[in-house]
Amino acid sequence: MTQLKRRTFLTAALGGLAGSPLLNASIGESLSGASDPGTTHEAKTPGNERFWQVVAGQFRLQPGLRYFNNASLGPSPRPVADATEAARRMLDAFPSRYMWGGWKDEVEAVRTRAGKLFAVSPESIAIIHNTTEGMNLVAASLELDPGDEVIIADHEHPSGTIPWQYWQEPKGVKLVRPVLPLAPKSPGEIVDVYREAITDRTRVISMCHMVNTNGMILPIAEVSELARKHNILVAVDGAQSAAMLEIDLDKLGCDFYSTSAHKWLFSPKGVGLFYARKASQHLLKPLIVASGWEDDSIRRLENYNTRNLPEVLGLGAALDFHNLIGPSLKEARIRELKRYLLDGLADNDRARVQTPTADNLSCGIITVGIDGLGAVEIRDALAEHDIDCRPMSLLGLDGVRISVSVFTTKADVDYLLEALREV
Repeated sequence: MTQLKRRTFLTAALGGLAGSPLLNASIGESLSGASDPGTTHEAKTPGNERFWQVVAGQFRLQPGLRYFNNASLGPSPRPVADATEAARRMLDAFPSRYMWGGWKDEVEAVRTRAGKLFAVSPESIAIIHNTTEGMNLVAASLELDPGDEVIIADHEHPSGTIPWQYWQEPKGVKLVRPVLPLAPKSPGEIVDVYREAITDRTRVISMCHMVNTNGMILPIAEVSELARKHNILVAVDGAQSAAMLEIDLDKLGCDFYSTSAHKWLFSPKGVGLFYARKASQHLLKPLIVASGWEDDSIRRLENYNTRNLPEVLGLGAALDFHNLIGPSLKEARIRELKRYLLDGLADNDRARVQTPTADNLSCGIITVGIDGLGAVEIRDALAEHDIDCRPMSLLGLDGVRISVSVFTTKADVDYLLEALREV
């Protein structure tokens, strides 16, 4: 097969991962509304339920399931799952060709689209496995001295704290654990917590963009600006924010940003993204070394020799799906659902919202408690209604974490609200 024919076949088989023409053809007509007068392009608005029902139709959730646990794991929509499976079939049809370089251009195209997701150069993006790996990359690489300090607030995910405990604490590095307010009235309250924790021995601030406990958004740009004044590095756990919020990493100003792509980006499971500012890349060392380890580019951090490339190409399809909906529209829809949920909860006298509600402090994750019931009791009662969510009973929280996404309809939220009243 000639190179040109092979490339054409590859693009067709993967649903257009190199440029997404076939991905657009498969769902673009539905999402643009060409086949439904009720969902015209102009009607692609946060509150148009007919359009979002079309989007929801691209997901294959179990019949009857109301899925409010996207903050744990998001589903892959039909075109992403199909593209990943097509890549898997191609790999199995000619394993050595595609594992050892046959998909080099396609992988680089995924890197380019990932860079656009964060408004940065693709040369600052490594394609890794998940947020945990990214946080380990940073914690294992930095050459800190005994007595140096790393600030890690109390709401950090274990994957954001354990790497520092494992790689740095035994060396005598001190982990400083300030307490974040549960219901701040402004981002400035959060910035003040970090400002007060900084000393002349602080070398790193490791923080979430959005905490997994109650969905509070932390002010990365403001903390990064503060850190630069003290020559402090900032490493961000972006597991909950990537592809939910529109993100410009240059504007956020952090040095490192790690994320899993299996939540609001809906990629195949086991693939993630890692960003490092050009000026900070020299500080990083790969966790795994193989032939090519001396590469000066950020690719040295993802050189696993053999890896699951169909998942990487599936990530490309997920990025295409994200762009097909539109990043700004996607965030606006999730905020619309948040407001709809909060309005409905206002009628429930026993419901207690445990998340700050301002748009600059939260988005698609809301933690809700019910007077007289514990978090697990609420979760189990909702499970009887085929509702999946996550109990949260730590750091002063005692409720269920509800996470909405673009496959969530207002009818789903209504069903949840009624179930909470019954609970």
